[in-house]
Amino acid sequence: MVILKDSGKTVVMEHPYMNMMKDLKKRGQKKFEKVGSMNLNEKLHWTTLYSEKLLLAVIGALTVFAAGMDIYHMLFNLKVDLADLFLLFIYAEIIGMVGAFYISNRIPVTLPIIIAMTALCRLIVLHSKDNEPWVLIAEAGAILVLAAAAYIMSMKEKVSLEKQKMRDK
Repeated sequence: MVILKDSGKTVVMEHPYMNMMKDLKKRGQKKFEKVGSMNLNEKLHWTTLYSEKLLLAVIGALTVFAAGMDIYHMLFNLKVDLADLFLLFIYAEIIGMVGAFYISNRIPVTLPIIIAMTALCRLIVLHSKDNEPWVLIAEAGAILVLAAAAYIMSMKEKVSLEKQKMRDK
């Protein structure tokens, strides 16, 4: 853009190539927006989908392997403690979480919260005799907070599912 001041008047003249450059910029921006928003996301979505499923399959397989190892040690030692049962319960919850993902393609947020609660219960059972009383109270408080969070999230999920059903009608 060229600005000329002649006898008190301002005259704006555009260079002939400016219109061509603006047109190229608009066309390029539209193509970039098309590639950047929908097409590129759709083209790369498979990587997320398959890598997530592969990683969860590995987690599931390693969880089964770890559970098998712990069961083997329990049978070999002929001794089962309450902490061992909690650990097996954690393994079962992880396998259930992986299974829930394969059924619904999403992980309910309450499952990791329940796993964390079980892990804290296991810590209480394992270390309750050695820890200070305030540590036991803190761990119990953490379980209470997680239980409240799981309840709130399950209510939110219930409302979300009801909204989804209303949209589908």
